[in-house]
Amino acid sequence: MLKSLNKKNSIILISILIITCLVFSSLFAYLEFFTEEKISLEDETIEYELDDRISPLTNQGLTLEINRIRHRGLIDNIMKIGLSWRNQPRFYVVTDIDDFKYSSYEEFGFIYGVWDTFLQENRIIRDAEEEQETSEIVLTIVEKEKKGLIRSHDVEKERIHITYDYRTGCWVGDDFFRDNDGYGHYVGKYFEVWFNVYQTDFDHDGIPYWTEVNIIHTNPRVDDSNLDPDKDGIPTSWEWKWGYDPFTWDDHTSLDPDIDGIENTEEYQMAKWFADPFSQDIYIEVDGMERGGLLDREHVLYKESQQIIIERFCSHGINVYIDDGWPSGPINSGGELLPHIKTISWDSGMMLQFYNNHFADERKGIFRYLLMCHSGEFPMIAFSGNIKFNRFDTMAVGTFIYQRLLMPRTQRLLLAATVLHELGHTLSIAPYTIEGCDNISFVSDTTTIKQFIEELRNYKSEWGNYKSVMNYLYIIDVNIVDYSDGSHGYNDQNDWENFYLPFFQIENNVICEPGILPPATDKIVDENLSVVLDGWKYSEELTHQYVENTAGWSPVYPIKCNWSVFVRTEKCSFPSDRNLRVYAWPIVPISGWSLIKEGYIDAEGNIQLNQL
Repeated sequence: MLKSLNKKNSIILISILIITCLVFSSLFAYLEFFTEEKISLEDETIEYELDDRISPLTNQGLTLEINRIRHRGLIDNIMKIGLSWRNQPRFYVVTDIDDFKYSSYEEFGFIYGVWDTFLQENRIIRDAEEEQETSEIVLTIVEKEKKGLIRSHDVEKERIHITYDYRTGCWVGDDFFRDNDGYGHYVGKYFEVWFNVYQTDFDHDGIPYWTEVNIIHTNPRVDDSNLDPDKDGIPTSWEWKWGYDPFTWDDHTSLDPDIDGIENTEEYQMAKWFADPFSQDIYIEVDGMERGGLLDREHVLYKESQQIIIERFCSHGINVYIDDGWPSGPINSGGELLPHIKTISWDSGMMLQFYNNHFADERKGIFRYLLMCHSGEFPMIAFSGNIKFNRFDTMAVGTFIYQRLLMPRTQRLLLAATVLHELGHTLSIAPYTIEGCDNISFVSDTTTIKQFIEELRNYKSEWGNYKSVMNYLYIIDVNIVDYSDGSHGYNDQNDWENFYLPFFQIENNVICEPGILPPATDKIVDENLSVVLDGWKYSEELTHQYVENTAGWSPVYPIKCNWSVFVRTEKCSFPSDRNLRVYAWPIVPISGWSLIKEGYIDAEGNIQLNQL
């Protein structure tokens, strides 16, 4: 009887223990579920509720980087007879950040003594009050101008005032996003300045905490400068800076919103060298040639000639960057002195060797290649054209005659004029776009002096008003050294309004065989190129709507554009939900279609485009 009771009690006790375990197990599971749910809800709160803190993770401060300053006055000095162009300017920088003043001269006695401070970066750091919302920044450039033989006086030449927002990391004022001269790029009357402003940032990706948490919903503790959540080949930090959605796939390999032939993936590649996807850029890699003997000189593009070229384009809103030896570039980048060859002809094969072995593949399609050589084959001192396929991305300029026969000032002016001429060909100005370009058709081996004089008189009568370096009549005129602006009357043309910057990377519609003479309009082959996209079709209605909304705006103003808006009709290869693409065709003699924007049509039928 006792054994029976003990057995029964044991069973009851075991049952109680099992039930107790099950209860506690259920309770723990519930608590675990509840905890997970609570964490999930907290995460939702962090992601979607406004977190108005500005700098909770790090001490708040501000950095102003002055990346480059270019004095614009050299061209005025060198165009005048005399030696004033040899005198380097002297200037310094004064900054005022929230009444915290700094002067490079007063603090350290530092003065710039060059026309262009490229590769001489400077920065100013300032502590800020915690949770400060904005900072006022004033950047002043002061020049020391001579007063008599010895004395000088300080003259304020430029003052740039901007307001920096710590929440967004953006600034407004004398420089702002999508202004005419580029973001972080200021073109004043006397100086051109490249700069950047950023705040202390816990994860060092340059995106402020407030923006990461509230706008683009990224982790403010993780560096986004190398993350690419939408897998479009461009990291979050670059897309954020230039107004793209980092979580929506963009066709950056095709997008070229400023129509300069440098697509967004290439703009990203060139970000270190001031590339701006909304401001037209021209990149030139220049190599020189070694001396050919004791009486010869190195054949290079003088710094003063470079400044003339840069300034001519700067005056028309186009940035020119010339690599004659930048550090940190690819192998065989600019600034090489190649083996001396006395004469180079276009068809000799030497340019192909230089192009293949001294012009990096990753630069093709971004840079134009320029060789400063001893001489071209007479009478072609310089030439430009195609090396691979039929793309005009290569130039050669002989310096021997200039170095031997001319004074230093004239050398620099005429070298600049010659490079401008050849560069103009890579921008689509050619004998088959205007007969006044390159015209030496009245010269031949059998031409007598009398015939030459007569033909020259006739040519001047017809094309004498075309006062451009593209016209052989004026390429050696040291009083011009510029393209024409179309203001000189009969048969003049405005070169600036006929340039097509992507010309250097497209197939030319003319085969420029040796000996081609103007007018060469009969050589043009019109392929009637149009946009062809599988799964997309042209929409006349949406194109009209887009043109109406833009009210005459053009990404290459003052050049006008034709427009085409395409809508997706079926699933295509693009990994994006967007169903609309906008193409522009600049109205110039030679042109092509460029993808400038993507977007979608909303429920009301309105066009929504691709930027935040």
